[in-house]
Amino acid sequence: MKVIFISSIFLVLFALIFPVAAAWNAPSEATVPDAPAGDGPDELFFVPPENAATADSETSVKFLDGGEVREISVRDYLLGAVAAEMPASFEPEALKAQAVALRTYLMRKLLSPSSAHPEADICSDSSCCAAWKAENQLRETWGDDYDANISKIKAAVDGTDGMTLSYGGEPILAVFHSSSSGMTEDAAEVWGGGEPYLVSVKSPESADTVPNYISSVTVSAEEFKSSILAAHPEADFSGDIQAWITDPVLTGSGRLSSVKIGGVTVRGTELRSLFGLRSTAVELTTDASTVTMTSTGYGHGVGMSQYGAQIMAQDGAGFEEILANYYPGTELVK
Repeated sequence: MKVIFISSIFLVLFALIFPVAAAWNAPSEATVPDAPAGDGPDELFFVPPENAATADSETSVKFLDGGEVREISVRDYLLGAVAAEMPASFEPEALKAQAVALRTYLMRKLLSPSSAHPEADICSDSSCCAAWKAENQLRETWGDDYDANISKIKAAVDGTDGMTLSYGGEPILAVFHSSSSGMTEDAAEVWGGGEPYLVSVKSPESADTVPNYISSVTVSAEEFKSSILAAHPEADFSGDIQAWITDPVLTGSGRLSSVKIGGVTVRGTELRSLFGLRSTAVELTTDASTVTMTSTGYGHGVGMSQYGAQIMAQDGAGFEEILANYYPGTELVK
């Protein structure tokens, strides 16, 4: 058997984002909440914050959901987005960090509208912007836990009212992912262009703290070969399987930057896409008839790790400390 070890200290990891973010990959169990009986996904969070108006409730955005564009408050948008992107079971400080990241992302989108939907500031498609769930959807998902869960989400949104992350006087690209593998990834390694605050930093996840932290995809030699040839017809698969995969190059965080397959250079991000891997923190092993790709963490690995934020919060970190760790050099402003 030949083993090609693509890192002992992997990093985690959207894709696009944002388009990248989205690229944003939320925790695997994060599928959201619900709402009172209403007409469907259009049902919003009509209950205003207690006592007084907030910056979020007094500001509106054009929101595209289900093919319809309508104006909703920033608060309503954030309630649905935080609930969709992070499990309500997470610590309050982790939820606050998520609220600030999503609010910042929204503000960034207001400055740079998406060509995918010029008529709207933001949308509910996670492959374009960020996931979002309406109140009725949350009620259906959470059932009897709705009141307790939505109270936690409201506390996170209202407790960070109007707060965003800034760098050089502008909202940052506050991308995030589900879980990392010891280090987050530098944005330049994923998307080719970087930001001074989207660099590799330590993240505290482990197999003991993150569900499905390690996952494997095993394919037959023929399936592996045909998938690579579809993308790289020039690849040479003569010889036995042990000779197909060579020269892995790792990023500074230990993720797979590139590897030669059939003599052709394949980027780690492309390999992830071709075989549906959960991250590019991957170890490849071969035997006589199969190739196994074992990944650590989930997502593109850039920016805030959601499970990392959860673990930091469990250890006593406040949302400000969490954000400072994952977006170094940024300023929290209101």
